[in-house]
Amino acid sequence: MPDNSLNIETITFGSDDRRTKYRLFVSHSWDYSDEYENLTDLLDEANHFKYMNHSIPEEEEIDADTDEELEEELREGQIKPASVVIALAGLYSSYSDWISREIRIAEDEDKPILGVEPWGSGSTSNYVERHADQVVGWNTDSIVEAIRNMSP
Repeated sequence: MPDNSLNIETITFGSDDRRTKYRLFVSHSWDYSDEYENLTDLLDEANHFKYMNHSIPEEEEIDADTDEELEEELREGQIKPASVVIALAGLYSSYSDWISREIRIAEDEDKPILGVEPWGSGSTSNYVERHADQVVGWNTDSIVEAIRNMSP
């Protein structure tokens, strides 16, 4: 007699397997770490969304002697493994040397760049808007949908 039982592990939900863990790098300024923390909190609380954070919080600063060593560590350890690079598009991003370097590295590595406009921001970074593949507002559903669509 054939086995007609249903194996729940083989069911997927459309093209989005809910068990997918997205690999993200969030380009941000430590001087504006509240925005970074708010974004990661938002992603942590998103329904049916799992991710691995390849960003570097301030308390885990990379030990590098030169800017070149730091840039290489960012490229190899943080940005290359990421499936999407998120750039917080606060106005300060236009003036941050490291945010522009991280975006350039993401472009060099052919990583999709998602710009996220900070909550309640009247002004956004023209630099991030010019380099992002997509820019979304500060909305959980918009951010998660963009990550899913941009991920390889």
